[in-house]
Amino acid sequence: MPSIQELKATACQEIDRQSQKITGVAQTILDNPETGFREVKTSRLVAQNFAGLGITYRDGLAITGVKGVVSSGSPGPTVAVLGELDSLIVPQHPKADPQTGAAHACGHHAQVGMLIGVAIALTQSGVLPFLAGKIAFMAVPAEEYIEIEFRENLRKQGKLSFLGGKPELVKLGEFDDVDMAMMTHITSVPGDRQIALGGTSNGMVAKRVQFLGHSAHAGGEPHKGINALNAAMIAINAIHAQRETFRDDDTIRVHPIITKGGEVVNIVPEDVRLETYVRGKTMEAIQDASRKVDRALRAGALAVGGKVRITTLPGYFPIINDPALQEVFRANAIQLIGEREITQKGHGTGSTDMGDLSYIIPAIHPYAGGATGTSHGIDHLIQDYEVAVINPAKAMAMTVIDLLADGAAKAKEVLARSQPRLTRKQYLDTMASLLKEEEYTG
Repeated sequence: MPSIQELKATACQEIDRQSQKITGVAQTILDNPETGFREVKTSRLVAQNFAGLGITYRDGLAITGVKGVVSSGSPGPTVAVLGELDSLIVPQHPKADPQTGAAHACGHHAQVGMLIGVAIALTQSGVLPFLAGKIAFMAVPAEEYIEIEFRENLRKQGKLSFLGGKPELVKLGEFDDVDMAMMTHITSVPGDRQIALGGTSNGMVAKRVQFLGHSAHAGGEPHKGINALNAAMIAINAIHAQRETFRDDDTIRVHPIITKGGEVVNIVPEDVRLETYVRGKTMEAIQDASRKVDRALRAGALAVGGKVRITTLPGYFPIINDPALQEVFRANAIQLIGEREITQKGHGTGSTDMGDLSYIIPAIHPYAGGATGTSHGIDHLIQDYEVAVINPAKAMAMTVIDLLADGAAKAKEVLARSQPRLTRKQYLDTMASLLKEEEYTG
């Protein structure tokens, strides 16, 4: 029987042998970006690759998700490896879709390349019979919490319960058979080196806001109107006035945008719409800031004599990387690229729905280098696919082998040491409680 080290070496050799195919998947997705719950071409590409590897899969999960499960043939825990399907909207990005403005300015295309790389390593190298348990390969939709109005319409049509991909898959029961999960994100921060272990992050709720006034001729009879745009501007300034009340330790972030500012320039705006996140380090801090934001929104409507509709939508939980699972990944990263190329992140003020998984099962969310530019910016590009795709695919494949070899002893140890914050039911109940719709008329 081969040793664990021999199994890992064999898996890595298979990734090297098929490295062009693996990076080709990522590059194909880069050239065909799609935003959340619209990832039809990307989903199809994943399904085709699963089929080519002989992986039985189901697609159409949470609209565009794909899940393939392989069994070692021996009983044991199930480890999930994830990749995110969706892009952002960055119209000036050099790889943006000219019709939609969609662009992979966050590196999710690399994640799907990694996912296929791990699948190749574990199904094509011959290591599977020496493991115990199952591996779930999951391509998940809609991590970027954007196009809120579009997603809200999907929710109202009964096609979704939540507006993020992983929360929706939890709701659908697709993680009920998963014991632990991992994925690797891209980083363009030079100090993160080749691999950065995940720290903590902000969670968030989202708000969709509609200010309603009364239309009138903007030049001839503006006094007969109620200007909803003025209400929105007062509300935004009132939010700014709250910022000194946010505690530094809570890392609150509120960043509204106006998605509709009126109909035409010569009519007093009667329908103005905003979207915003309220982010924070803890759910308690988020909820406190959310109440202050609502107060500011109501103040805008009250000031002009209009009304405001506020829909608060459940977003994402703060992430908590499981220390035992992260240590297994770290040891493999050191073996692969050396300790000098590995760093440890602290607290990040962005948000990810991997945080939701981390509350209910052991999960890790490390980062891989190889990219340059500003995350979510027009200059964010992967320059080194070996660092950005091949190395993290190897590190995750090696981690899965460590977890499931020797009768899955290491996976069982991780599970014994883990302390999930919430049960699945508690998580879903909390998410449901965050949904709130209010109309305020002053």
